[in-house]
Amino acid sequence: MNNVLVIIPTYNEGENIIKIIDSIFTIHQDINILVVDDNSPDGTSGKVNQVISNFKNKLYIITRKSKMGLGTAYLEGFRWAINKNFKYIISMDADFSHNPNDIRRLYDSCENENNDVSIGSRYIKGINVVNWPLQRIILSYFASLYVRLITGMKIMDPTSGFVCYSVKSLQKLNLSDIKFNGYAFQIEMKFKLFLKKLVLTEIPIIFTDRKFGKSKLNSSIIGEAVFGVISMKLKSFFK
Repeated sequence: MNNVLVIIPTYNEGENIIKIIDSIFTIHQDINILVVDDNSPDGTSGKVNQVISNFKNKLYIITRKSKMGLGTAYLEGFRWAINKNFKYIISMDADFSHNPNDIRRLYDSCENENNDVSIGSRYIKGINVVNWPLQRIILSYFASLYVRLITGMKIMDPTSGFVCYSVKSLQKLNLSDIKFNGYAFQIEMKFKLFLKKLVLTEIPIIFTDRKFGKSKLNSSIIGEAVFGVISMKLKSFFK
C-alpha cells in the first residue's frame, strides 16, 4: 500500500500518537502516515518528531501554529497528499477508536471493488460501538438518522471519520468550498461527493471509545452539525 496515506489530525493526543503510529506500521509496513497537529500543548508534535527518522520516509508531520480545527487539518492533509501523488487517503483518529486492522478492508473496497469512497460504518450492521454511554450512542445514532432524512443520502453512518477516499474523487471537489470544521466536516465531505454521483460504500467496523485523552465533542460542534446540515442541503438546491 505504498500509494496510501493515512491522515491523523491531532490536538493533545500525546498519550496515543506513538502507540497508534507503531500499531499501524506493525500491521501495514508499506503504508504512509501524515500527522497534522494543531501545536498541541501536550507536545504531540515533539513526540512524532522524535520517532520520524525510524520509519524511512513513511512518517510525516505538519505542525500548525494553533488550534485550527478538524476540518482544516484534513483539508491541509488532502492537499498535501494530492501534491505528493498518493492514490488513496485514509482519514482516522489517533485514539484507537478506529482499528488499524480495518485499514486494509477500507483500501481493498476502493482498490479492488471500484468504489470511490469507503466508509468505516458503526451502523451498517446494527450498532457496533464499544464503551460508549447509552446517551452518546443514542445521540450519534439519531444524528445519523437526521442527516439521512435531510440530505437524502442512504449512508447509515454519515458522521464516520474512518474513511478511505480515492484521490480522484477528491479532485472532483473544490476543497475550498468545504466550510465545516467540526464533525459536520465529515457529513459535508460525504454529501458533496454524493452530489457528484460518486460511489460511496460502507464497511462494517467496531468502534471503540478512547482509553486515553479527552473527547473533542462539545455543544458548538453539535450545533454546527445540526444547523449546518439544513444549510448545506438548502444551498445544494442552488448549485
